[in-house]
Amino acid sequence: MDISIIVAVAENGVIGKDNQLLWRLSEDLKLFKKRTSHHVVIMGRKTYDSIGKPLPNRLNIVISRSKDLKIEGCTVANTLQDAIEIAKNESDKDEVFIIGGEKIYTLAENLATKLYLTKVNASLEGDAFFNLKPYENWRTISSVSYFKDEKNEYDFEVLEIIRA
Repeated sequence: MDISIIVAVAENGVIGKDNQLLWRLSEDLKLFKKRTSHHVVIMGRKTYDSIGKPLPNRLNIVISRSKDLKIEGCTVANTLQDAIEIAKNESDKDEVFIIGGEKIYTLAENLATKLYLTKVNASLEGDAFFNLKPYENWRTISSVSYFKDEKNEYDFEVLEIIRA
């Protein structure tokens, strides 16, 4: 099973502030939905809280240190490794998506084989970051640019990057 990270990052590495995204990018959300629908998504509890509900048409696995946490419509795991095992056992898909947040991305960087990276053309103030350094030697296999309009707050580029 391939482990893929999917993330949107500002030019300065920011991915969010106060458990919220800092941009409105309609096209990027459509791509996220298209890529992750009918797959497993793995997220930290804070990311789940910011979304507020299970993502439809996906197996939602939430990572939390709390042994007693129950979330309707989600499976709870205590570690990333447990979450990946659950994904392998519960899904026939060949790809699982790590969708955040900062701590879960860091845990997944050595396990991932693919990175779906949205580079947001903005420098914003935030309190959650994504470190691109571990991916510097990976190979970009596709890149598409999108431009600011009434539904997309900033110019952005969507890259598909694989482990070299």
